[in-house]
This record gives sequence, C-alpha cells and structure tokens, in this order.
Amino acid sequence: MAWVQHCAPTPNKQMDRVVLMAAAMAAAALLCLQLPEVARGQLQVGFYNTSCPNAESLVRQAVVNAFANDSGSAAGLIRLHFHDCFVRGCDASVLLTFPNGTAERDAAPNKPSLRGFQVIDAAKAAVEQSCARTVSCADIVAFAARDSINLTGNVSYQVPSGRRDGNVSIDTEALSNLPQPTFTAQ
Repeated sequence: MAWVQHCAPTPNKQMDRVVLMAAAMAAAALLCLQLPEVARGQLQVGFYNTSCPNAESLVRQAVVNAFANDSGSAAGLIRLHFHDCFVRGCDASVLLTFPNGTAERDAAPNKPSLRGFQVIDAAKAAVEQSCARTVSCADIVAFAARDSINLTGNVSYQVPSGRRDGNVSIDTEALSNLPQPTFTAQ
C-alpha cells in the first residue's frame, strides 16, 4: 500500500501536469494563430503583392494578346479553368503531359477540344522572366479565366490566389468527373 501511494502522483504533481499541458496547448494555439494565412493554405487576394507584384498584369497582357488574335481564346481559357477545377481541384493538373498519353488533357472530355494551353504557356513565360519560381500555374489559369471574363463580358472581380500546383494528372479521373463529349441533356 505504501508503494502505491509513493508512485501515485500527488495532487500538486497532477495539477502541475495539467497546468503544463494547458500551457503547451495554449502556446501551440498561439503559434498557429501567428502563422501567415499562406502557411495554413488559405487563398488571399493580393497573395503575390510583394513576391511578384506584376504577376496579374503579366497574365492579363498574355490574355489580351491572345484575345486580339483569336476572340475564341477567352472561352477556351474559361473552359480550361473549369476542366482543371472539376477533376482534382484548381491545381493546374490539366496542364501536365505524360509521354504515354494518360494525363487529364488526354481524356475524351478534353482532347482535342480543350484549348488555351499556349496562352497559359505565354503567361507563365512572362511571369517566370519577371519573378522566377514564384507564381503557380494554378493561379495563372485562374487569373487567365478571370481576365477572359472581363474581356468578353466587362465583368471584373478579384481572384484570391496562393494555389499550389498539382503533380498528378490521370485521364480516368477526367472521364469520371467531366461530362463525356457524347453527353446529351436527355
């Protein structure tokens, strides 16, 4: 019996553990609150204001140039964004290619009708020249869709950014998440 009493924590030791645990949890919570929203994965308008302040204007210029040569490019960029977002989220996975032809862009809902890839390539090249390895392709696709809507419908809106690019692109996922080309309303 004396052994059990000796090994059992005293009320003060138990209280010390509770206080220590509460302090550790409070410190962890405070640390999490201090993290920038980006570290928590939150999108925000103006995400690139300091790291690449001209990113959105460079994308817009690429879209304007493409639209001047082919007004249909705007609809293609909007559709490209839609098809990207509906498979794995807005992660630019629709831009990926694989030699064996098994990427999202190779699936029947996308090939050969999905377009706008060259506009995204031009925008990415301009952005990379200005601020290398800073702006995600996923954000470039979102900005390009927004700019296309502005050019064709004179509607403007801000796009929260901070998306991360995906590195997985599977054609069967596009088949299961997008309407087939043969789909009808009946």
